Amino acid sequence: MESYTLPIQIRWSDIDANNHLRHSAFYDYGAWIRIVFLAAQGIDMQWMKANENGPILFREEALFKREIRFEDKVTINVEITKATGDYSRWSLRHSFVKEDGTLAAIINVDGAWFSTAERKLIVPGAELVQAFDAFPKAQEFEWTEKSKKQV
Repeated sequence: MESYTLPIQIRWSDIDANNHLRHSAFYDYGAWIRIVFLAAQGIDMQWMKANENGPILFREEALFKREIRFEDKVTINVEITKATGDYSRWSLRHSFVKEDGTLAAIINVDGAWFSTAERKLIVPGAELVQAFDAFPKAQEFEWTEKSKKQV
């Protein structure tokens, strides 16, 4: 898959006092597209609850490049930039692009899989591996190794 991109519907509640997209809305849209993508691979909220697994984030970073206003037409994408071979650790990137092609923001996240029953990090099972392997890979995608401290 080359890219997974969806249009964003900017909501009035997403706009701040400066008349542009509030900083926390960028993170909300990033979480939204990640979950939409996973649901399209069969890993929806119902699956996560039934299997007592979910994604957890260690880092979430936004790089703001240009304003997004209420009237702007914007798309967001998601791609995987690095992962361990078993997908127990991973990094994703989201790009917010305006209709004219202007890059408005980038969000980078580092995460892992978490057992909601055991309250600890886990190595994902085959279904999660298959779903994560379906993420579009960034041009600079790299496989990484786990440290001895990791699961």
